[in-house]
Amino acid sequence: MTDQKSPSKVEGSPAPEAGRRVLIKGQQTKAVIIDAALGLASQIGLEGLSIGAVAEVTGMSKSGVFAHFGSREELQISVIREYHDRFEAEVFYAAMQKPRGLPRLQALFDNWMVQTSAEIDSGCIYISGAVEFDDRSGPVRDALASSWSTWQTALCRAVELAHDEGQLSRASDAHQIAFEIHGLILALHYEARFLRNPSAADRARQGFQHILTRYAGAGPMVAAEPVVDTQSPKLVAVPKARRKPAND
Repeated sequence: MTDQKSPSKVEGSPAPEAGRRVLIKGQQTKAVIIDAALGLASQIGLEGLSIGAVAEVTGMSKSGVFAHFGSREELQISVIREYHDRFEAEVFYAAMQKPRGLPRLQALFDNWMVQTSAEIDSGCIYISGAVEFDDRSGPVRDALASSWSTWQTALCRAVELAHDEGQLSRASDAHQIAFEIHGLILALHYEARFLRNPSAADRARQGFQHILTRYAGAGPMVAAEPVVDTQSPKLVAVPKARRKPAND
């Protein structure tokens, strides 16, 4: 009787490795699609995003793009998540290297300024998305609101830590301070992107220093090192600022 090799050994062994290769390739393809979709959404907005438009940009078929997302809505949500992940890495995590209190809060604002400055010619998904989805409900709006809420919570926490360090008045409202800082970023985006005002960044920086002065606590205000974007130093360079309490 002729010996036959076990199918599990001959055919079954390569299957897991082949499956992993297919999975990795699929993840890489999906990452390429999301990256292209994010670039497209920055230019035309989330509402203008479609399976067909992304297929055209990536050179893929509509069915190929559809296979990775299943719907236009899921594609939009994936873009929001990717944008948030990048924003979090460049603005939030980069600032965590600074000491808690004003140095960290200053770094968060500086990084946010750099991010906003880089988006002047393309567009901010948070800002454009809020305009597009402010009057509607659904998963896309929920994804936008959730991402923004996560960032606002982190910003408020940074303000609270400055309270704890005695660098901002404990009587001040962390949410109010975060609200005012957000207002500066919105004003910067509007003035620089829509009105092409060359002094918009300077005014945003002055506004931030005014906020720190107005809500100053009993401790000394610590100067932050300047943050300079080599691509556009005039737009995002942050001057040193130091203020001592009146009773020093």
